[in-house]
Amino acid sequence: MTTESAITLEMGVAALVLVGAYVLIFSEVIHRTSAALIGAVVMVGVGEWLGFYDQASAVLAIDANTMLLLTGMMMLVTLLRPTGGFDYLAIRIAKWAKGEPKRLLVYLGLAVSLISMVLDNVTTVLIFAPLTVLITRLLAINPMPYLMAEAMLSNIGGIATLVGDPPNIMIGSHAGIDFNTFLLHMGPIVAAVWVLVVLFILFQFRQPLSVPVNGVVHLDERQAITDPVGLRRLGFALAVVVVLFFLHHHFHLYPSYVAFIGVALALVLVRPRPEPLFGKLEWSVLVFFAGLFVLVGGVEATGLLELIGERLAALAVEPGKLLLTGLLLMWVAAILSAVIDNIPFTVTMLPIVAGLEGHGVNIMPLWWALALGVGLGGNGSHIGATANVICIAESERAKLPEARITPMIWLQRGLPTTLLSLVLASIIYTLFFPYFS
Repeated sequence: MTTESAITLEMGVAALVLVGAYVLIFSEVIHRTSAALIGAVVMVGVGEWLGFYDQASAVLAIDANTMLLLTGMMMLVTLLRPTGGFDYLAIRIAKWAKGEPKRLLVYLGLAVSLISMVLDNVTTVLIFAPLTVLITRLLAINPMPYLMAEAMLSNIGGIATLVGDPPNIMIGSHAGIDFNTFLLHMGPIVAAVWVLVVLFILFQFRQPLSVPVNGVVHLDERQAITDPVGLRRLGFALAVVVVLFFLHHHFHLYPSYVAFIGVALALVLVRPRPEPLFGKLEWSVLVFFAGLFVLVGGVEATGLLELIGERLAALAVEPGKLLLTGLLLMWVAAILSAVIDNIPFTVTMLPIVAGLEGHGVNIMPLWWALALGVGLGGNGSHIGATANVICIAESERAKLPEARITPMIWLQRGLPTTLLSLVLASIIYTLFFPYFS
């Protein structure tokens, strides 16, 4: 077998294993965590057999920063739940919305979008998802529309700034783009997409959002706090984390380390028993992401993602094809980000796009196209973004049949939303292409 044939075989086998795992995940024949774990084991096995992937590479493929960030923030949220702090906020937000379901969705969507512009959207959703379930319980309405809206709008909000999403940080660092430049280019297009997506979500969920609520919540939010001392101490720990999230780039701190600074403070201040704390973490979510990282790592190891990037780069060097290349890059990035983690694809594309500058190509519009594609594509499937999986896990925790977000429900609602947002982004990108250049 020639070297080229061997590489093609490796790509085909890795893609087949990935597709097989995704069929299990989407069909729900078995739980998504089991499917990801089985797929990861098979990927490592065939990788060892064919020589393109090994156990050490699989371990390195697991994004420790993401895993530890999730774990740390889960621990803080778990500690905060019994204090009544979430219940207090739930009652306040329900009162601000005056019990109007559509207004509540807009308020929550705007809050997670704005916060996701300056904080990691994973952190934002970890805090807002359980809060949302509490609010909907108070109002006796279905939490599904709100959880889906929060996941999708947090993903969109994160596109607007340099620190809103990990791929943005990598793009900005590689391209030398500062915070203000990123916001000025991405902010207007994200605002337009946000408005369209909110209107479309309100249309999609018009029936459950039209269910009348029996008046405004008349509960006293102050009575909801059961542990004021613990709430103040944990609130201080969370505030330290939030402040450091704003500043962590200046101090070269990983987001996961920032989260565990907060955890360490919380452990000192409230001294919880470790057994109940660790017993309430969403271990199935963490194992699911570990399995996905291993699966995607196998595909990346075959060079398939690099091949796709090189094909796009070849188009960019042709005269007059820069706009077409940007649009293709946006859509390919979105499609891949809907089915695999967007970080490996971004990492693959960074040197490829940067290398085009040596061929006289103006690469600046390609950076914006890449940021839009990997950001918007995450809404395309229930596993396209970390925020999606967190909201799905919270919908399952609610233990309400009508609240559960299945893969098919996400595809029915999320995929059209993604396509619509990509179409609008493509139109704006085309009309204002000189600005993005």
